[in-house]
Amino acid sequence: MSDKVKTIGVLTSGGDSPGMNAVIRAVVRSGLGKGFAVKGIERGYAGLLNEEIHDMNSHSVSEIIERGGTILYTARCKEFYTEEGPKRAAEICKEHGIDALVVIGGDGSYKGALALSKYGVRVVGVPGTIDLDIACTDYTVGFDTAVNTAMEAIDKIRDTSSSHERCSIVEVMGRSAGFIAIACGIATGAEDILLPEEYDGNEQAIINRVIENRKFGKKHHLVINAEGVGHSTSMAKRIEAATGVETRATILGYLQRGGSPTCRDRFLGSLMGNHAVELLAEGKTNRVVAIKDNHLTDFDIDEALAMQKSVPKDWVQIAKNLVR
Repeated sequence: MSDKVKTIGVLTSGGDSPGMNAVIRAVVRSGLGKGFAVKGIERGYAGLLNEEIHDMNSHSVSEIIERGGTILYTARCKEFYTEEGPKRAAEICKEHGIDALVVIGGDGSYKGALALSKYGVRVVGVPGTIDLDIACTDYTVGFDTAVNTAMEAIDKIRDTSSSHERCSIVEVMGRSAGFIAIACGIATGAEDILLPEEYDGNEQAIINRVIENRKFGKKHHLVINAEGVGHSTSMAKRIEAATGVETRATILGYLQRGGSPTCRDRFLGSLMGNHAVELLAEGKTNRVVAIKDNHLTDFDIDEALAMQKSVPKDWVQIAKNLVR
């Protein structure tokens, strides 16, 4: 690689999240404004290995900021877990004149970027994941849209749960992190919130609350269950058998990934995409863009991957305080 960046590649990797298009748009237009050529890489690292690479200009990203998903598509790539995959990808970058790569995705995407960097490719990561589980940043692009989508669905489920005097278990996404679950649980007034970081498997405590609440005249009961806890359908059957209260499980699934991004995801996605280009223009590499204490910042990619993150204890305590 030459000392000066002339051409930037941009890709989205791993699970899609609303607001990725805002990041792509910012990278392309900010990059062009800095005098860089910009190339889009479709289908993440898999597309890089397949050389699905094309030039992008300002018009390439017109009228995409309001769209969910990613115009560059995304995929997971097993080859990047091998030594040969990143090595070949670095060679392809060189063949296409790509001096630096902006990678939009989660921690798995960052690991791929780190592997590429060992072969001389300059990389900057932008956190795009609905799970909010990247430790170096307070915010990840897509989280706000995902929790609002889930909240609206849960509100509707509560309406019908109340009408039928049911207990409802609603499972939300988040992998092994409980950020979506606790945000939705507090925002919808759930009676129980099950988090991977906190749940001890004590179903009897939930059963007892359902029975106790019935005694006090409460006609419905809402449980928000994180994906990392899971087993919502079987849990619903056991709760119904133990309480005699009709219990239904709803797994919201991939609808949480879709939809037009909220203002927050569009705005912060744009700021983060621009910051990624600024870092490359300043000659910085192997960085991860982050927001800490409402300020844009960045971390070394090794440092970022070594950090750990879980739902804050004070959020958990607040959730407990609000359940009555």
